[in-house]
Amino acid sequence: MGLLLTGGYLLDQRTGEKVRRDVLLEDDRIQRIAETIDPVGHECIAVNGHLIVPGFIDVHVHLRTPGFEYKETIATGTKAAARGGYSTVVCMPNTRPVLDSKEMIQFVYDSAVKEGNCRVFAYGAITKGELGEELTDMHALKEAGVVGFTDDGVGVQEAAVMRRAMEQAAELGLPIVIHAEDESLAGNGCMNEGEVSRRLGLPGIPGTAESVHVARDILLAKQTGAHLHVCHISDADAVEMVRFAKSQGIRVTAEVTPHHLLLTDEQIDGTDANWKVNPPLRTERDRIACLEALLDGTIDMIATDHAPHTKEEKAKPFQTAPFGFVGLEFAFPLLYTHLVETGKMSLAQLVEKFTTSPAKVFGLPGGTLAEGNPADITILDLSQENVIDPNTFASKGRNTPFKGMKVKGWPILTITAGTITYRA
Repeated sequence: MGLLLTGGYLLDQRTGEKVRRDVLLEDDRIQRIAETIDPVGHECIAVNGHLIVPGFIDVHVHLRTPGFEYKETIATGTKAAARGGYSTVVCMPNTRPVLDSKEMIQFVYDSAVKEGNCRVFAYGAITKGELGEELTDMHALKEAGVVGFTDDGVGVQEAAVMRRAMEQAAELGLPIVIHAEDESLAGNGCMNEGEVSRRLGLPGIPGTAESVHVARDILLAKQTGAHLHVCHISDADAVEMVRFAKSQGIRVTAEVTPHHLLLTDEQIDGTDANWKVNPPLRTERDRIACLEALLDGTIDMIATDHAPHTKEEKAKPFQTAPFGFVGLEFAFPLLYTHLVETGKMSLAQLVEKFTTSPAKVFGLPGGTLAEGNPADITILDLSQENVIDPNTFASKGRNTPFKGMKVKGWPILTITAGTITYRA
């Protein structure tokens, strides 16, 4: 007996047209897709005209385990992911201890099997302890199953260290994923450096702290042949460098967050640390540059940089509170409302940035709906409108500047490997 989804619509990625189809899942695979499928012998779910898309994939998530379980656990983080329509997440290694050994990677994967609500993949750290000094055993980390290497949370400051890391990553065929931040330029900044930071009297982080680092690593990628992936890009000059690198045939990909597509530093008043994130919210010029790059393919995908913190941590003064937003549970309706409903991008483009593109760039399962593919599916009610209410989150984190915003296009059912992981 299989699981039959009846009466739904699939999205033709090429034309953007919606076509009515039934989808039959057996075990962990899509067994059949057809206009109608005989329901006899199957468990049936009436989709009632809603949209069936591939399960979402987020390549930038902080699950906080091990070491910061008071902020998030694999159980709560993946439950939040399933609620947001995600069937796959990739977690960052800036935990305590850092995910810099095969034993720590195995711990995360074993924990995900026991308590996870979606597929979990992990990055291994580039340097031991994320200290930017000694490289990890990258061969061992690959054997343990990492999908790339990053010191996310900090940038690798020494160019020679990064060069050696890229040489090894290229040999292993895995990407180097960068948190681009030159610490000598970022200093103790807590928001974007500019007119707003000066008006508020807060130390700023210049855009060059990001773009200088991106430029350096593009050149190293060109030299070593490594695949460079730029995390949470936010600066217009950094975007332009990625565009130039791609035009030169250098293997560079990039992601952008929903908040860098929708918000700017003009909305910060310096009193609420739920608006504090790194890289910081930048200017309208930067925001537009990110959006245009997403539309023209310079930026490959959307990732949330889901970074939960406690209420007490975010209640601290803006300058001393930790950086970071949560985002797994409302990323799609947020962008559907503000980008698709407003005509800035098509529904097919948005779905592609949540599914096909991250799967292709990182070689992850899922990302497309076809017979024989993994049974990773999200069903969307594009007419459902809800208020983003942190009190309802499955995540332990409540830290978001989007609190109280009314958005539409919510996931109502998520399936991972043929198993229902969320149902509204």
